[in-house]
Amino acid sequence: MSEERKRSAEFAKIAIEALEDKKAQDIKVIDISEVSVLADYFIIANGTNLPQIQAMADGVEEALGKAGCPIRQQEGYNNANWVLQDFGDVIIHIFDPENRLLYDLERIWRDGKVVDISEL
Repeated sequence: MSEERKRSAEFAKIAIEALEDKKAQDIKVIDISEVSVLADYFIIANGTNLPQIQAMADGVEEALGKAGCPIRQQEGYNNANWVLQDFGDVIIHIFDPENRLLYDLERIWRDGKVVDISEL
């Protein structure tokens, strides 16, 4: 694994820990490095309500910022039914349960490899 891939895997782990700290549900990691130039990892999770989803987004931004991976762009924070956070090689999607089912990113990105979180 290249140094860049090791670094993006480490950032993915940090993001997952931040999500877990805020009680994120159903966290999935998809390695999209072989199917897209967008990023190495998509991390998908959901929360139960607007304050929790915003807290999850804040936690990820803070943790990755401290690790030297500043956010490039964020969308959907105010509505918090789908918050998209772009950190370069790691992209975070935080949904409410209804929108996660509706958009079904796991199906759309099925050509990527689902990664066991413990393997990062």
